[in-house]
Amino acid sequence: MNKTDTSSPRILVISPNWIGDAVMAQPLLRRLRELHPQWPIDVLAPAWVAPVWRAMQEVDTVMETPFKHGKLQLGERRKFAAMLRPRGYAEAYVLPNTMKFALIPWLAGIPKRVGYKGEMRYGLLNVIHHDEPAAPRRMAAFYAALADAPVRRLPQDAPLPQPSLSVADEASAAIMERIGLPVGVPLVVFAPGAEFGSAKRWPSDRYAELAITVRQAHPDAEILLLGSGKDKPVCDDIVAAAPGVRNLAGATSLSEAIALIARANAVVCNDSGLMHIAAAFRRPLVAVYGPTDPRHTPPLSELAKILWLHIECAPCQQRECPLGHHRCMKDISTDMVWTPLKPMLAGEPNAVTTA
Repeated sequence: MNKTDTSSPRILVISPNWIGDAVMAQPLLRRLRELHPQWPIDVLAPAWVAPVWRAMQEVDTVMETPFKHGKLQLGERRKFAAMLRPRGYAEAYVLPNTMKFALIPWLAGIPKRVGYKGEMRYGLLNVIHHDEPAAPRRMAAFYAALADAPVRRLPQDAPLPQPSLSVADEASAAIMERIGLPVGVPLVVFAPGAEFGSAKRWPSDRYAELAITVRQAHPDAEILLLGSGKDKPVCDDIVAAAPGVRNLAGATSLSEAIALIARANAVVCNDSGLMHIAAAFRRPLVAVYGPTDPRHTPPLSELAKILWLHIECAPCQQRECPLGHHRCMKDISTDMVWTPLKPMLAGEPNAVTTA
């Protein structure tokens, strides 16, 4: 919904630049809604992340940022802040740790400006939180903590609401019609890409082997490959080895990909933004981790199964395997993924447990 009523104070949330981080920030919005149930929450987000926020019921208005990545663009930020000023914001929550985004609520004269300590942000922010590297929090808890008074440490087992997204049935039906699939067909979604880098990708030949296994067990299922245009070559490799799989990488908008994931019977993916979207829709999910740490950014859903070998060099957090062997992903076999996926597709009760 898009409202411009300024009769009550409003809250501004400045979005992270990553799709998964946006999903993991939703518990912050729920906490803000609890604290200020009558205050509309607006989100300022990059165009490529905005569809995620539009799928959150807590969000009133999503405004897309016109700024170029890595550029200060002070004049443009002043103009944008002037546009925000009459909307009547009482609080702003700056999720990126950069000075550039902290400038906006300061220039807009928003009284309460909240965020973590970052580059040259003293004065721009007036409620500053500090992360504790010795006791790292899950990313969702890291963001949610901004709603409360700053503390150095949070209880590690503090309860946290799981993210939840929603899309209109009409949106899902529209994309199904566009790609030529009947609404009731079983859908299995693979998301083989990873914007972070190739180190996070389970090998394409394993995805192809898994696709063949799925089609043998469920001949009526449609297997869709989702991702950005950058993922198309990897998805082309999968289709070449597993004919009949549909490569939609780069052929759908993020809004359409979200609507398809909402209809999926099961999802298999790397640690990626689409993984977090699938978790937020409570889709049965197998998430394959390698160089990143699922203890820090897990899919927040009881219907998710995490596969992580945690070999001696993981998590290295590198975009490319620094040792050249990529064992953290290559040592995860097709059978290891099929074992939890099989009962998910069979709809067996209590088949999914969180690792």
